[in-house]
Amino acid sequence: MAAVGLREQRGPALLALLVATFLIGMSAWVISTAVPSIVADIGGFASFPWLFSAYLLTMTVTVPVFSKLADTIGRKRLLLFGLAVFILGSVLCGLAWSMPSLIVFRVVQALGGGSIQPLALTVIGDLYERTERARVQGYLAVTLATASVIGPAVGGIFAMFDLWRLVFLINLPLGLVAAWLIHRNLREKISRRAHRIDVPGAVLVTGGLTLLILGLLEGGDAWEWMSPTSVGVFGGGVVLMCLFLVRETRAAEPVIPLGLFRQRLVVMLAILGVMMGGIMVGLTAFAPTYLQVAAGVSPVWAGVAVATMAIGTPASSALAATLYLRWGVRRTTVLGAAIALAGAVGLAALAPFPSVWTVAVCAALVGVGFGFTTIPGLVAVQESVPWEQRGVVTGLVTFFRTLGQAVGVAVLGAVAKSILESGGAGRQDPAAVLQATIAVFAVVAVFAVIHLLGACGMSRDRTPAVEALSRAAA
Repeated sequence: MAAVGLREQRGPALLALLVATFLIGMSAWVISTAVPSIVADIGGFASFPWLFSAYLLTMTVTVPVFSKLADTIGRKRLLLFGLAVFILGSVLCGLAWSMPSLIVFRVVQALGGGSIQPLALTVIGDLYERTERARVQGYLAVTLATASVIGPAVGGIFAMFDLWRLVFLINLPLGLVAAWLIHRNLREKISRRAHRIDVPGAVLVTGGLTLLILGLLEGGDAWEWMSPTSVGVFGGGVVLMCLFLVRETRAAEPVIPLGLFRQRLVVMLAILGVMMGGIMVGLTAFAPTYLQVAAGVSPVWAGVAVATMAIGTPASSALAATLYLRWGVRRTTVLGAAIALAGAVGLAALAPFPSVWTVAVCAALVGVGFGFTTIPGLVAVQESVPWEQRGVVTGLVTFFRTLGQAVGVAVLGAVAKSILESGGAGRQDPAAVLQATIAVFAVVAVFAVIHLLGACGMSRDRTPAVEALSRAAA
């Protein structure tokens, strides 16, 4: 087996992907600590949640389209295009004069960022053999975990000195470095042939997903769940998605080949991804408030407690790569799902007794479990398809994980809101927050149970390798 790392022949290309991944990972977290400074400068307090919702929505709905384009026009071109759009959006965000303009520019930023992370995972599948790929995917996991820790710290420093615009403008030099590294070091050979891009399918899936995820993010908040607006948004989304499914059965080159869902591995990874996204939201969105209000912990320590999840994932990635090659995808994934379930159940059982240490240990267990479930499944599904479908199938794994975050926000938010409103004590009352969080963590434990069932549903046999076919097609 060839060496794997930054010093071997493929090292410069790997470095380019790591820099691009770090850039996107940090941009997702860096704004979280700068929001008070932004609102104080340009106003728009009532609208600031859209800085996150619009970004998440745009990145989610564009993944299927970008993934298909990666299999059509090549990874390198699309990576450079995504970086260019991301840099443009970042500069515009740094020049924003109002909250509405900043939200619009965040959409531009997310439009570019939505292509980079799934494409980086796809290129890893192109560059490395099965025996190497799991280890390299671990490098990406470490990079994202590092970005999740550094991002809020950088945003907090800029906000402390009232320099919130640098939160976005710092992406300019980092993005240019990433683009230069990709242009210089990434090499790919594409078979030139005429493609029939399914534009109607791309429009339908983007519109349908936009309405459905918008309904999940805003339902119960911007409008009531059973209001005419909610029914219209969800109804329109369902209609567009049904039309998309009909279109994909007739398209010469569908955006998402529906035949992929005849593979058990793809279906189980979809379940795992959605549940994983919901579990992550339960910890990252609700645990910090729970610790600050119910336990009187400072925001810094609350953030540190939750950050152990991001540390646990890369910590288990290297071992996951070894076990995957020895055990296969099913046993490795079941082990990870069981560890994540132990963390989620522990969190739910100990929720009545708020403690930084409890949350930190349970979040770390969940993170370790995710390290065992994400990498083996991704490597296995990449080798189950030829080169011309690798981008699509990798994008699906990323898409379902992000979709799970939107579902988690809707479900867990509705649970917490119903308990807070029924008590009438308010969102800052420790007893009310404690009761709401107990219910939220109980639902998170249910997500973890379904997550384990999805892992158990995978095939017992290893996924057949198609490296020769994939490399011949490339």
